Amino acid sequence: MTKEQIIALQDDSIFGKDLYKYVEFCSWCRWYPDLFLDLIKPEKGGINLHSDQRVYLRCIMRFVSLYGVFPRGWGKTYDEVLAMYLVSIFFPGIDLAMTAQTKENAAELIKDKHNEILKHFPMLENEIDGRPKFAKGDAEVRFKSDSKIDNLANAQTSKGQRRKRINIEESALLNDTMFQDALKPIVEVPRYTIGKLGVVDPQELNQQINFFTTSGFRGSDEYQRSIQMYMGMVNLSGEMILGSSWFLACWYGRGSSKSQILKKKKEMSPIAFAQNYESKWVGCADSALVNINKLMSCRSLTSTQKESRSGEEFYLGVDVARSQNTNNNQSSVCVAKVKRNKDKTKIVSIDIVNIINIPNIMNFTAQACIIKKIRKRYNAQAVIMDGNGLGAGLVDECLKESFDPITNESLGCWDTINDDNIPELPDEAEKILYNLKAQSVQSRVVTNFIDMVDSGKLRLLCNKQLNDFTVAEQDDFDNEVAPFMQTDCLFEEVANLKLKQLPNGGVTIEKVVKKLDKDRVSATIYVLWYINEFCRDLYSSSDYDYEVLIN
Repeated sequence: MTKEQIIALQDDSIFGKDLYKYVEFCSWCRWYPDLFLDLIKPEKGGINLHSDQRVYLRCIMRFVSLYGVFPRGWGKTYDEVLAMYLVSIFFPGIDLAMTAQTKENAAELIKDKHNEILKHFPMLENEIDGRPKFAKGDAEVRFKSDSKIDNLANAQTSKGQRRKRINIEESALLNDTMFQDALKPIVEVPRYTIGKLGVVDPQELNQQINFFTTSGFRGSDEYQRSIQMYMGMVNLSGEMILGSSWFLACWYGRGSSKSQILKKKKEMSPIAFAQNYESKWVGCADSALVNINKLMSCRSLTSTQKESRSGEEFYLGVDVARSQNTNNNQSSVCVAKVKRNKDKTKIVSIDIVNIINIPNIMNFTAQACIIKKIRKRYNAQAVIMDGNGLGAGLVDECLKESFDPITNESLGCWDTINDDNIPELPDEAEKILYNLKAQSVQSRVVTNFIDMVDSGKLRLLCNKQLNDFTVAEQDDFDNEVAPFMQTDCLFEEVANLKLKQLPNGGVTIEKVVKKLDKDRVSATIYVLWYINEFCRDLYSSSDYDYEVLIN
């Protein structure tokens, strides 16, 4: 409406005679949300918004869609929820939702930031209708403007829901197929204005979807989306891209100090630090080992497993590290669980339920004890070990009788399946160890891994944040939390590998960042190759055709 039309609607009531001033003030608040917050900030106990936060708030109120890539500690979730509160106040009757990997995670984010926002801007509490509802998996904040904020999941469970705008948390983990099918239609219905006319405001940012995340992997759907939105920003199509590294928030005094972050840089892997603090999209886009989107789809297991149950089929893959980085030098054990169809004739999936790292400060005798204890826990039918280089020493130790250093219990003596190595106790040794010479079957090992990912037969533990675990699970860190963290590291290692063609027509893998290890990947691809090569037809350990395996 024009200024003249608004003035014509004014009457002699207290509100009516100043109608145009209210309209002007509301428009000003929508355009300059940071200045509105300055007006209501208390003299004591509030916060002073920094320039980057002011740019953020203005962009989210002015542009059709915003993609924000920010590091840990920048404060993106706080600013995101704060902007949602302002939208709820200035646009009556609007329904907003924050989405995350799970509804529980989204609910926790809203709850935590709600208390923090009201502490800094207590006047906003006057706009809230009643007490917010926070329960496990659900969050709902209602406003006196008849607006509402709640939570949804980045999953098919959100399909059919309707909101006017949504904010997507940790969007780097999104699958575009799922986004197009379940999330994008959520904002299909626009907001109608409150009053006699009840029309759709053509100047309003209807169907707005904003994306917020730490950076992910190059070649993923979200990396491509960020590129497309960047081009949209260049072409003035109403999209905006914002981002920063840890330097900006640190300079303003938000989050960890410079010395704390630099200490984390020494302790974290290069890929993890680049993603979480430098806001860099990492990994190999060209000649990537596997399609990163399909690898993300493989992360569907919600729980780990610390021991075998009756009738289950397990195998172990072991790689002995040969890292140049002695601080991160460790052997890896990959625990693979084979799931078959009802008649046991076909492998349905191979689940990597656990990955265990063994520091190489331990000698081979100690490492052999740990591996044998792991095999006993899972009752694994075979242990596939890389026998090249340093691995030969560990193979030799496994051929000796081992004893638990605490209980002094015998852990047994192993024999190899596929070569003529002689164990320490030939009559008692169990034929369980496959001494793999990886160089001789490198192409088949690599192509088999690619096939497993592309077919979806490989299943990995899903991505979880530390606050997703219960207190009881965190107390049992090694069994409940560590496997998820090790799977994250496996994902990083795979993303750091690219496929290399050999002159003889074969293929191998090559690291992009040289100082990042690939021990977890090696242990995983070895056990997957063995299962696919020799265990597609179910048989017991006594049924091995040793001559076939040797040849």
